[in-house]
Amino acid sequence: MDIQQLQERLFQSVKSKLAADASVAEEIAALLNISTDSAYRRMRGEKIISLEELYTIATHYCISLDQLMSIETGGFLFSGNLINSKTFRYDAYLTAMMHNLAYFNSFKEKHFFYLCKDTPIFHYFTSDDLAAFKYYFWMGNLVYFPEFRGKKVSFDEYPDELKALGKKIISLYGQIDSSEVWNMESWNTTLHQLDYYLDSQMFHSDKDALRVYVAMEKILDHLEEQAKRGYKFNIDDPEKKPLGKYNMYFNETVIQDNSMMTLLDNSKMAMVPHTAINYMITRDITYCENYYQYVQNLIRRSTLISEVSEKERSRYFRRMRERIERRKEGLKP
Repeated sequence: MDIQQLQERLFQSVKSKLAADASVAEEIAALLNISTDSAYRRMRGEKIISLEELYTIATHYCISLDQLMSIETGGFLFSGNLINSKTFRYDAYLTAMMHNLAYFNSFKEKHFFYLCKDTPIFHYFTSDDLAAFKYYFWMGNLVYFPEFRGKKVSFDEYPDELKALGKKIISLYGQIDSSEVWNMESWNTTLHQLDYYLDSQMFHSDKDALRVYVAMEKILDHLEEQAKRGYKFNIDDPEKKPLGKYNMYFNETVIQDNSMMTLLDNSKMAMVPHTAINYMITRDITYCENYYQYVQNLIRRSTLISEVSEKERSRYFRRMRERIERRKEGLKP
């Protein structure tokens, strides 16, 4: 591979990381503090970029030089942030999630795959009550904020700013065609978290716990109706106007890992969870292609329960509701 080919691949990688309507030349010009014409000359290969410019571009856009030069190292480059109680801000976490979804929506062709060990995180924001419960649980048990240790769930204290961000997140996710692979365990994590909070007396009353169970039932109703119709719609929309296409699959044998992938025009991006609610992102071509083939094989071994397979769909949601109903019966009247 000669220098011009390497340079061409570099700018192709930059383009794949930008919104569909963004100008690569303008982005590069701003990053390198050069004119747009100078950026175009570099993009056309008329001017060879310097080592310093290569470093700046690769660092800014998280581009692997090994991958760029087709050097096989056996490693994959991921990007992301680490969570700790000293620097973590939940509003910033949700804002980053919202920006990622807005970025995905900027592409003409986009499709989201979600392998659901748990309920996809976006669906929690369909209900303020469930979103509030998750907020208190995550802050007190996963991120370990001292002020949340032993703090009881308070729906009234759940910040309006977080409610608004959650609404934007579920709205943006609703616009993306999606394929979700579910199993019988996908609601168990939330149910076990509720069991723990009830046993630890982390609700002010059983009525507050009941609000979370009712919220889960409403989300199940919404998901079932979306699966029946084969498209997403806003839960508050009485007309149920179609948004993104919704493919729901049921796999009875394979427990998933909450990993995700987006297809964006001609590129792929994989997201791998770590440390509970955090995730890492990669555009590594080898990794993404391998992951995509895994997802396709898994889907072929799963049952499509959106639009078709009414019996299987009804069976799945009935069993989920039964688990919630049994727990509701154990609450004090």
